[in-house]
Amino acid sequence: MPSLSHHDMITLLLALGLLIGTARLLGEFFVWLQLPSIIGELLAGVLLGPTVFGRIAPAMQTALFPTGGAFPVALDAFTGIAIVLFLLVAGMEVDLSTAWRQGKAGIYVAVLGMVFSFAIGFSVAWFTPVFHSATIERDPLVFSLFFAVALSISALPVVAKILLDLGLFRSDVGMTVIAAAILNDLVGWITFAFLSGLLATGRTPLPLGYTLILLAIFVVFMLSAGRKILDRALPWIQAHTSWPGGVLGFSLAIALFCAAYTEAIGTHGVLGAFIFGIALGDSRHLRGRTRRTFEQFISFIFAPLFFASIGLKVNFAANFELWRVLLVLVLATIGKVVGCGLGAYFSGMGKRESWAVGFAMNARGAMEIILGLLALEANFISERMFVALVVMALVTSMTAALMMKFILKLEKPRRFFEFIPTRGFVSELETHDHREAIYQLSRHLAGLIDRDPESVAEGVWRREQIMSTSLGGGVAVPHARLDGLKTPAIALGISKTGIDFDAADGELVHVVCLILTPRDNPDQQIDVLADIARTFRRPGLLERVLDAGSNTEILSVFKTEDIRRA
Repeated sequence: MPSLSHHDMITLLLALGLLIGTARLLGEFFVWLQLPSIIGELLAGVLLGPTVFGRIAPAMQTALFPTGGAFPVALDAFTGIAIVLFLLVAGMEVDLSTAWRQGKAGIYVAVLGMVFSFAIGFSVAWFTPVFHSATIERDPLVFSLFFAVALSISALPVVAKILLDLGLFRSDVGMTVIAAAILNDLVGWITFAFLSGLLATGRTPLPLGYTLILLAIFVVFMLSAGRKILDRALPWIQAHTSWPGGVLGFSLAIALFCAAYTEAIGTHGVLGAFIFGIALGDSRHLRGRTRRTFEQFISFIFAPLFFASIGLKVNFAANFELWRVLLVLVLATIGKVVGCGLGAYFSGMGKRESWAVGFAMNARGAMEIILGLLALEANFISERMFVALVVMALVTSMTAALMMKFILKLEKPRRFFEFIPTRGFVSELETHDHREAIYQLSRHLAGLIDRDPESVAEGVWRREQIMSTSLGGGVAVPHARLDGLKTPAIALGISKTGIDFDAADGELVHVVCLILTPRDNPDQQIDVLADIARTFRRPGLLERVLDAGSNTEILSVFKTEDIRRA
């Protein structure tokens, strides 16, 4: 019976330690540079693989990362599990209820973005013969379909991180982008799974029709009845098992079962984990700490291992073709930016907002790389096309935030406290319920700006029902856009005991900034929300605000912080 020898085990342990350690080190370095950590994790594999290490010291590189024997099989097993778990976490970030509540804007952006990208990708791949050199013994139709799907997908985790960093996550632009990215990723991965089933010759004895039927049954069940079953099971698991270990063990087991099912029917196991992640993440009983434990456990151990291992599989220097990289980058950018931008514009957004939405959706990140690697392993594409897709994913992820800042002119944000009226502070909110807190602040601010209190309160509450406006860290920013308003108006309420705003981090909210902005000037809402997010991100600021004894002292805290930051 084949097994790992003593030498193989030593080599495997050394290789895993070197890959994870180098990937984390470089990942943290790029985070310090305010760039995605995945760049450093991929760079670790490029440095340790045939591209750099293999060129400098080929014998030593082969000794540490042998290409024959049991070692590559064992490493593939580790990285295979890593990619399944990474898609589980990605699925947990998909909130379908948010996508539906956002309404037509998210749907328009998602649909037009996918249609434009798919049409451009398929047309160029099908009608450009030189592009077919990117395939490996496949019909041009197969490559054209894959390339169209590859250009259609976005990267929800990267998009969400960009919006958080810019302070736009809870803005109307942010919610539209998140809703569109959710629908985009869901449709994109299901489409890729159908394509995998179409090409799964020899992987499964099932006929194609049975594969597609079984896949459709699984997706429909998990996103309907499966979600409800998980939502009811979680409280029992949390009550009768060690927490959070019990939920983690249960969830990982079911994720692997789902991955095994989709693999068995002829698609890829990552789809099973992704769909299960959506069902699990949708449960209101999944605690914030459990969710964060999942993300940290997988994002800091398994994800770096997977992305670093990519560099061992491909020689990036030997397979880099500038014309192919530039063509893929241009096609991907045009399809997403134009398609998603038009979707945002048709849904009622202004031109600047629409362009910003388009560039936000253009971030591809890890999802594009994973899709490309799966295609490479399935012989859909060549290593040259894979390298082009990786470069495109990295460039679009790095430029998305820069383009949004440039378009929305976020470099010189308005200071939010300048829009708080003299009597716009409420030193102690007399409630522990977030709806009552919103109504209390809405009525108070409406009286100061000569607006109908009930209509203001209802407008803010309708927006809050789409998604909680808690920023985390004890701060919430309920808001609404009103007709006829000339400038933003803000009321700031304090709660020493805390209010439950259903925050993602599980913390109670102590500072509530209720924001009203003109409906015909969406940029003002973006600027104000971004400034509040940046301000309260400063260490110790929240505590200083809560310790302030009067409205004048609170305003002094903000202005002092403003001077320090300048």
